[in-house]
Amino acid sequence: MQNISTSLFGALIGVTFLFFGCSESERQKEEFTEIVKIALRDAGNQLLLANKDSTSLVLPVVLLENSKYQLSFENEFSFDPADLVSIIKESFQKAGLPKQYSVEVLQCFDREVPFSYLIRNNTHKDIIPCRGRILKDGCYSIEVHFNHRTSSSSFNWQNMVFVSLALVVIFLLLFLYKQKQSKENKALKEDYIRIGSFQFYPEQHKLIKQFVEINLSKKECELLEIFVARPNQTIKRDELVKKVWEDNGVIVGRSLDTYISKLRKKLKDDDTIRFINVHGVGYKLEIK
Repeated sequence: MQNISTSLFGALIGVTFLFFGCSESERQKEEFTEIVKIALRDAGNQLLLANKDSTSLVLPVVLLENSKYQLSFENEFSFDPADLVSIIKESFQKAGLPKQYSVEVLQCFDREVPFSYLIRNNTHKDIIPCRGRILKDGCYSIEVHFNHRTSSSSFNWQNMVFVSLALVVIFLLLFLYKQKQSKENKALKEDYIRIGSFQFYPEQHKLIKQFVEINLSKKECELLEIFVARPNQTIKRDELVKKVWEDNGVIVGRSLDTYISKLRKKLKDDDTIRFINVHGVGYKLEIK
């Protein structure tokens, strides 16, 4: 029972680690989203200022889906794509955001994409078309999609540690529990001898029947061990006396009969077990 409690406690610890790990992951995702929104609002403000517009509003940044965000504006404006690239890059660098992302500029009325580019944190691998071509006044929204693997690895590594630790704790405790349970089962099998409906534990000097313990004296145990080793066989009186008493340097005349009587009383609840007195020879433990 104690082993089960220990294992359950360990499993609870593991689940707790897992719960807090997942909670930590969700918290980090929320923090990531807030940082992105701030960085994009900063980029939107800088873009309008570059267009000499200090009064139009930058509308709330919207999370469209996992790692994808939308920046939109109150009024129409025009911009140089090169300015957009440099402004977003600078805002993201200040915010410490991942350095791999794609950007799409969409027209509000038809969702067509007049400009888009891809940043791979490597100047030679970045794809930035249409530089130097000014986009005329219009209603635009800007969508930024972060590389999912990059954002996850940057912000979810602690979650992986928590999950891994939880699994290790659970499996380790289960492994130890199963090993100990196996040893205990093996010990139990080896530790008792079945006598009818009784379990006889020689080392512990006791009989057990249906969870009821019956204590035995040392001499009772020694006698019973001899009988259970040779069930349904007549064992001579002299042999019993010699093994239990004489070998210990003590010879008592009527002790054998007294102890046989005690064992009869302790085994009386099972009709399949009987101590039979073979007159003039000895005793036999009859087990049906």
